[in-house]
Amino acid sequence: MNYLLIAFIIVVALAPLTHFLPSKRQRRQAALREAAALAGLFVEFRSLPGTAAGRAPQAQQDVIYYGRRLAPSKGRGSRRGAWLQRDGEWLPAATGARTPVPGPLLACSPDILGASLDEGSCGVYWQEQGDTATVGEIHGILLAWAEQIP
Repeated sequence: MNYLLIAFIIVVALAPLTHFLPSKRQRRQAALREAAALAGLFVEFRSLPGTAAGRAPQAQQDVIYYGRRLAPSKGRGSRRGAWLQRDGEWLPAATGARTPVPGPLLACSPDILGASLDEGSCGVYWQEQGDTATVGEIHGILLAWAEQIP
């Protein structure tokens, strides 16, 4: 009986420590982000382009940017652009923008919410709903896109 009481007290004392164990979702996100890092991508929390105008098609929670760094465009003009994917169609994120959609983005899965290009990087926005194969597809798309950027 005493051993049972001691075991119960130990279990009750250690129970709060289970709060610090990662959940299945957290482990999956860590695996995706590790695969992205190994592929040479970086991961940031960024707002989806076009959210200031209230044009975001999905909820803003858990939107993650997977990007590829670009070499500086010294003397070649400014590089900027943002696009949103809605129902499989790519649209400019800014109202009235006429920037053409980069070709590699047309191969993106519907899980990709948007894409943007700035001076330092090109990348996509998503909610990490895929697996490491999806990260590989993103890497291929960003690699092809980066090669097209002057």
